[in-house]
Amino acid sequence: MNWRLLLITLPAAQASLRIRVWRHFRAAGAVLLRDGVWLLPEFATNTGWVDLLEEVREAGGEAESLLCTAVDADQEARFIAAFDRRAEYEKWLDTLKSTALGVRAAARLRRELAAIEKIDFFPSEGQSVAREALQRFEQASSPNEPKANLAQIPRLDRAEYQGRTWATRARPWVDRLASAWLIHRHIDPAARFVWLAQPGDCPAEALGFDYDAATFSHVGERVSFETLLASFGLEADPALAHMARIIHFLDVGGQPTPEAAGLEAILAGMRASLKDDNDLLAAASQTFDYLYLQYGETRHE
Repeated sequence: MNWRLLLITLPAAQASLRIRVWRHFRAAGAVLLRDGVWLLPEFATNTGWVDLLEEVREAGGEAESLLCTAVDADQEARFIAAFDRRAEYEKWLDTLKSTALGVRAAARLRRELAAIEKIDFFPSEGQSVAREALQRFEQASSPNEPKANLAQIPRLDRAEYQGRTWATRARPWVDRLASAWLIHRHIDPAARFVWLAQPGDCPAEALGFDYDAATFSHVGERVSFETLLASFGLEADPALAHMARIIHFLDVGGQPTPEAAGLEAILAGMRASLKDDNDLLAAASQTFDYLYLQYGETRHE
């Protein structure tokens, strides 16, 4: 297989850039072979190192990206072994074992595991062990959390979904709050929401979302917010698509977004201080309104 060598030389005065290069390549999963020489498998996606190499050159340093192959099978095996992530998985498992059950804790653990998996270029048993441990933790933390199904998502006519009752689990968190906002702002302005102590309490006439067997829930890789976008033809809206990436990351992990931590902190504060779910939705909706307007304004600048 092909390997990519990233060769970096920086002037001594560029200490801060040197640290940033080190942190960037470590986060990208690169292995430091020796001072200034980083290794990545060629198939590893570019995580910004091309721009970083140019920044090094502009700072008076030298930066090269070279493709090469291992000298022999032994060297190939050593290269692959250098990317062994067992230590990261074991550290993550230790964290999981010492973490109290909870939906927010499960979401954080999922994001942390996703970050390891992103740079686990040669997955081993450690990955499957970690995934199974996370699944058990999530099920124990929230037994009613929806499981993804592989059903097709039909395109629906919004005109047929007006003035309806919509139901989801009580004490909503990110995906449920965002989904309820999306329903009220972009699908059914006259929507009425019911907060369920148990999914089985859903009224017969209500449209359920974000729980197993609900009308709208997780489908494949999509969280409920994304399923609603696809169901009602809203995916083409760039602002909603941007918001979907944030909601997806906070709910199930994946590609990090800069705004995620701030949004999570704001919603957590609301959830802790507002005990009525209708009040919580009203407060969260203001935040989502501002996000939607900001992303809409950004694309028109």
